[in-house]
Amino acid sequence: RILMPLFDQDSGLLVVAGMGDTVVDCFEVSSTQPFLSQVSHCLTDFSTRGVSMVPKMSLDVMACEVIRVLQLTDSCIVPISYQVPRKNSGQEFHEDLYPDTTGTTPAMSAEEWWQGGDKQVEKVSLNPDKRPKTKTPPAKETPAKKELTTAGSKEDAARGCSISSSPLSTPSSSAAPSRSPSSTSGLSSGFLPSPSQSTKAVHSLSGPTSKFRHIQGAVMHRDTHITNVRNLNLTTPGECDGFSVNCQRMAVPLSISGGQIAIFERSQPGRLPDGALPTIQNAVNVVDFCWDPFDTHRLAVAGDDAKIRVWRVPEGGLKETLTEPELILQGHTEKIYSIRFHPLASGLLVSSSYDFTVRLWNLDSGDEVKVLTGHHEQIFGMAWSPDGRLLATVCKDGKVRIYDPRKSPAPLQEGPGPEGHRGARVVWACEGKYLLVSGFDSRSERGVYLYPADSLASGAIASTHVDVSPSTLIPYYDPDTSVVILTGKGDTRVLIYEVVTEEPYFLDCSSFSSPEPHKGLAFLPKTQCNVQDVEIAVALMLTKSTIEPVAFKVPRVKKEFFQDDLYPDTDICWEPALTASAWLSGSNGQHKKMSVKPKGMTPVSEAPKEAPVRKYLPSSVYLEEKTDEQKKEELLSAMVAKLGNMDDPLPQESFEGVDEEEWD
Repeated sequence: RILMPLFDQDSGLLVVAGMGDTVVDCFEVSSTQPFLSQVSHCLTDFSTRGVSMVPKMSLDVMACEVIRVLQLTDSCIVPISYQVPRKNSGQEFHEDLYPDTTGTTPAMSAEEWWQGGDKQVEKVSLNPDKRPKTKTPPAKETPAKKELTTAGSKEDAARGCSISSSPLSTPSSSAAPSRSPSSTSGLSSGFLPSPSQSTKAVHSLSGPTSKFRHIQGAVMHRDTHITNVRNLNLTTPGECDGFSVNCQRMAVPLSISGGQIAIFERSQPGRLPDGALPTIQNAVNVVDFCWDPFDTHRLAVAGDDAKIRVWRVPEGGLKETLTEPELILQGHTEKIYSIRFHPLASGLLVSSSYDFTVRLWNLDSGDEVKVLTGHHEQIFGMAWSPDGRLLATVCKDGKVRIYDPRKSPAPLQEGPGPEGHRGARVVWACEGKYLLVSGFDSRSERGVYLYPADSLASGAIASTHVDVSPSTLIPYYDPDTSVVILTGKGDTRVLIYEVVTEEPYFLDCSSFSSPEPHKGLAFLPKTQCNVQDVEIAVALMLTKSTIEPVAFKVPRVKKEFFQDDLYPDTDICWEPALTASAWLSGSNGQHKKMSVKPKGMTPVSEAPKEAPVRKYLPSSVYLEEKTDEQKKEELLSAMVAKLGNMDDPLPQESFEGVDEEEWD
């Protein structure tokens, strides 16, 4: 990583930030040992892309602000203020903190310097009463800025900015490193408030933030894992997710000849036996496969012989190898790219092929019912709209298209897609108002793009750069929360954004990193989430030798209540809304809804209001200078409170003794 240092000569403070880090450190540089001592450790909400120091003349010196740093992130610029707490801050100018600083008037011209001139820039005072009248007066002090100094610890904790764990003292402390003209070892850092707004409100000026921004991904307990997975096929085409699951079982492609697919039951975690396992044998190489959303026993598999085989897994899982499919679909003239089931109509499947066509199949009759044309290159991805009426595709020819398959074989709309030709995926977002496309730009950098579904020709309205990697980002979109989770085969990082219908459209959330590269990430229905633990998504992660459940949770304080702001009624997506023949004849439908609220849980919106409790003491309490005698007195008082007063008699002293004559 690249470290970016900023040094302030007046105060001797060194600010260091790393490119891509979420930490900004501040050190005090001294001419005596220790030469470098940390005075602040600031945790930020966003990764750093650049830092810059604000000119000294712009500081709020009456609030004892000694330096201010601007942090550049992917979506905003965040000011970080470093202030020295003083009891009379805001009332007088502290000369010991502000030596005369370099002014802004040049000492000489470029020609004078070339001729050997060595004049120095004139020093100016930061005292507001002594500043030149031609300079802009300092910003008027407001109560909001006082609050940052006197209650810095409270605000820092709320914003994720922490003071260094080393003991802090005020500038006048004898324990502080000696330097001239002043010491700032009592420095506190915080995000600078606006004169007209509170610190919390100012953060929103940098851009809206997501309530999912602190989402946490965590691998579940090892008892839920399937281990000892062997012979995994790592060469499935880029258009294939490489892994498919439903709420009961998982399909994993194997590298064994014959296009074999292993089927594992979710109800049977643990170590797989070392011997051979029963599999599905397709007889040809597998290019894509997916489970029927309305039948947990039916698996569709596309082979490189241009055929689609539909298999039925018996109840309880595979007990013996399957060699005869339930149905074979033929019609494509070239190898198939990908297949997708319809989200609402049962028995309806769509496929794309190297023959540049998209074909619809009725599994109930085994017939090809529609052929869509208009593609001139490889079809990277397909996605049905939430209402099941439209089909979107993204193609290597640089186009994004939308079809209405029942009305025309030609595209209804088309527009410019990602410029790169290495792969892409598409999903519908925001109740079908937008298309979200993951792909590559002209420099082969991965990115995510958002297109308005009603005007593809106008191009993407928003995009976000991700990174440089050869694998295509595979998106999972949760319509209940509008959160999109993306990762690529072979990645270790899982990216998360909330998609909104206004600028900036993509809101950054915390990412999840797996300890080793994963080969696939497939998500389960919302009913598999533990809402008591505030899980909003649960996925199964395929690694080289294991299948591990991963839960994505939103941190909440009142977890005893049902977080109804995160859990709207969800679709009963495992039940069809209509049949394939009804859809083909022009009928439309929609899924029924259900609540995921457990019985007995009270919604957080109906929770009783509690009186606010102050969790943090003002920073002045921590930074107040105490003598050794005061510290001893506090320690002694704490011990007495724990053990009892030393002046109180011991309990045994009140016992009656034995008379003298009774002793022998």
